[in-house]
Amino acid sequence: MRPRTLEEFVGQEHILAPSRILRRAIESDTVGSMIFWGPPGSGKTTLAGVIARLSRSHFVPLSAVNAGVADLRKAVEAARKLRALNGQNTILFIDEIHRFNKGQQDAVLPFVEQGVVTLVGATTENPSFEVNSALLSRTRVFTLRALGQEDVSVIVDRALEDRERGLGDWNVVLDPEAKTHLVQVADGDARIALNALEMAAASASLTDGRRLVDRPLIEEALQRPALLYDKAGDMHYHVISAFIKSIRGSDPDAAVYWLARMLEAGEDPLFVARRLVILAAEDVGLADPAALSVAIAAQQAVHFVGMPEAFLPLSEATLFLALAPKSNSAMLAYGKALEDVAATLNRPVPLHLRNATTQLNRREGYGKGYKYSHDFDGHYVDQQYLPDDLQGRRYYEPSDQGAEAAMAGRLKQLRERSKA
Repeated sequence: MRPRTLEEFVGQEHILAPSRILRRAIESDTVGSMIFWGPPGSGKTTLAGVIARLSRSHFVPLSAVNAGVADLRKAVEAARKLRALNGQNTILFIDEIHRFNKGQQDAVLPFVEQGVVTLVGATTENPSFEVNSALLSRTRVFTLRALGQEDVSVIVDRALEDRERGLGDWNVVLDPEAKTHLVQVADGDARIALNALEMAAASASLTDGRRLVDRPLIEEALQRPALLYDKAGDMHYHVISAFIKSIRGSDPDAAVYWLARMLEAGEDPLFVARRLVILAAEDVGLADPAALSVAIAAQQAVHFVGMPEAFLPLSEATLFLALAPKSNSAMLAYGKALEDVAATLNRPVPLHLRNATTQLNRREGYGKGYKYSHDFDGHYVDQQYLPDDLQGRRYYEPSDQGAEAAMAGRLKQLRERSKA
């Protein structure tokens, strides 16, 4: 059911509409080196196949899964001979180009640069991370999006009707509820939808010459589709980012959803626990000092019990942090202090604050005049603690959230006493 023409191609209107530059380049056979980046089942390889059909160039497909430098050199040498013989160009298609290591990608670079071949690559991973910058600078990246439900629905209908390449001769009757479920669970991946449809149709019993495919049959054919997740790829970073931002935004429902997505896809629960510990200090902070204790406890519990039960302490900590009042004052205070550290470098520690444990130190005046706070009313005494040229600097500005509001009141009193 792979489309053979641009008219048959479903989806990706943002790059393939009649007015778009890629569409015009394909139709005019002026395709330059490019990389298609998108999720599985979005049409990357299919689009390359369409280009091959419409192009007057020689089309050489390779897969980075099983091809090596020798295969690349062989393709390039053939391209040289073809150009010398009749002037025909060669399009070198490399599927899953992100699987090529640096050396293999470097082997392609000079031939792309010289125009010996036109490179068309396909990848599910972010090219910015997985493709050499030199090669990336000589290609244009086109981003393909996951197919929408309407797109998948069109593809399913075509498969049911097509007598040459589809199931048109099988007299399949797809129950509307079954179709809705199929389209939803396929989640934008046309291959999942077509494979499940074919399996369900092949398993359906014949009644009056027709194969009735209902929802239970589709559910059985789909089984439990794998979540799209790569612990070293884009989806890993996208999902953990959504998780953190949902907690920061005080949305417990979204936060626990992203948690479930990660754990169900096989993410390391200790990675999630570490992120919760960081978030507790960065985003909840002094608005609820208990947040860090809860996060640390969750980390320890995860380490102790492991999966699958580790979801319980992680879920508890996630919900606690999402609902806690928020303050990033600790992060801001440190950032301001760090700026002064970088600007002033090794400012001397005031003499009265220095360590005075040796006779030599005391003779030099170390510790002289230091006031022991517990000897004074309220266990507080006003004295200099910052270097001389940083006196009066303010790094910590408390928020008015949760427990920090009370801290703000105490800090105001202390600062007023220091001015008196």
